[in-house]
Amino acid sequence: MKTKAIFLDMDGTVLDSQNNVSLKIKEVIDQLRNQGLYVFIATGRSAMEVKSLVPDGFEVDGIVASNGMEGHINEEVMFEHSLPVELVETIIAGARQKQVYYELFPYNAPRIMMAEDREFIEKAVEDPKPEEVEINEWISRKQAVRQDIVWTETLPEQAGYSKFYFFSRTTKHIDEWKEELERLKEHTSFTTSTSSSHNVEVMSDGINKASGIKEMVERYNLTREDTLAVGDSHNDLPMFEYVHHAVAMQNAPDDIKAITDDVTEFTCDEDGVAAYLQKTFLSDKADYKA
Repeated sequence: MKTKAIFLDMDGTVLDSQNNVSLKIKEVIDQLRNQGLYVFIATGRSAMEVKSLVPDGFEVDGIVASNGMEGHINEEVMFEHSLPVELVETIIAGARQKQVYYELFPYNAPRIMMAEDREFIEKAVEDPKPEEVEINEWISRKQAVRQDIVWTETLPEQAGYSKFYFFSRTTKHIDEWKEELERLKEHTSFTTSTSSSHNVEVMSDGINKASGIKEMVERYNLTREDTLAVGDSHNDLPMFEYVHHAVAMQNAPDDIKAITDDVTEFTCDEDGVAAYLQKTFLSDKADYKA
């Protein structure tokens, strides 16, 4: 492969099932960058979330966050796309009517939930965890309600919003909400994406991981042929279609594995992405033990 740029998903890829980043993947990324390769994060999480999850000293060449809505190179904001305020208000009203858990992501500020929706939002994350909900998603939702969000009476004025995240304890409920969002698309344009069977996210029209990666690639004077990406879920599909070499995690669903060029030997809980990158790009291949 003539790979020059590597794009890594967060959840289920760089993050393990407990939402931790191992020191092993940090070390491998450092080695890759020292050898002249570019390494980027491409995630559905916001840039603020990424920075709160990675260990001290974790460095990459750029972050494509919020499913392509924002791009950062170190402290520089490379690009930001914002949801129209009218759309934000319409979607919140719909979520309230359907009692759908939501998180609204402003730029440069904590996530927002409307105070009047607190009862049904908190009910959505009451223990016990539904068996079919993945533990990493459940941990993130519990933490969001407990400490990450701000309850507000009114939407902040002149705030740019990167995305909505919606969650439900049941697939039936979230599927009904997805259908409602599709009906809303008949009157206004926006993009939706899912990373599990229990969530859906809303971004600006035409925006996804691939569009964000394209902007990052152009900034570094690279081409699609230079790119490789590793991921595990359905919001990675646009990314996989764009890059030259697509790699699915061992813990990815079978339909994701079926459309990629390669699959890691190990899961996210076994440092699978570190093992794959070390074996593929670094000289000390035999040193890795999962």
